[in-house]
Amino acid sequence: MHELILLRHAEAQPATAGGEDPHRRLSGRGEQEARAAGQWLASHGVKPDRVLCSPSERTRDTAKLALASLPHAPAPQLSDDIYDATPGELLALLDQHGDAGTVMLVGHNPGIERLVALLVEGRSDEFRGMPPAGLAVLHLNGPLEPGNARLDAFWSP
Repeated sequence: MHELILLRHAEAQPATAGGEDPHRRLSGRGEQEARAAGQWLASHGVKPDRVLCSPSERTRDTAKLALASLPHAPAPQLSDDIYDATPGELLALLDQHGDAGTVMLVGHNPGIERLVALLVEGRSDEFRGMPPAGLAVLHLNGPLEPGNARLDAFWSP
């Protein structure tokens, strides 16, 4: 893997009383944000070879809407390991996909924002925040290890 695209899910509807978090849907604004993220990827020529996605409804919908802007985009592979994951758990998952040139991971905070910090800064406690539908494009300078990536682009709606 030489490039990693990290996408936080777009804005979701608030949790309802007694509702389960994984079943939260995107808000209308969130749907627009996810489409805009896909348009940004397309306009910058960023195309994933593989897409890993949390199984929550809001991440699946974010991936679907964003990937709709990319011709010949791969189908997202759902992974329970992304939901509520630590940066170390996300690294372990990504390690299993090192054969792909560009991997896109669609997930949640704080895991996504801490993974950006870990890969770029070498420390996951130095994160700066990742807004809903925020995208970070990282170039890996060798193996997938803390501090071994360069932040090539950051976008948020």
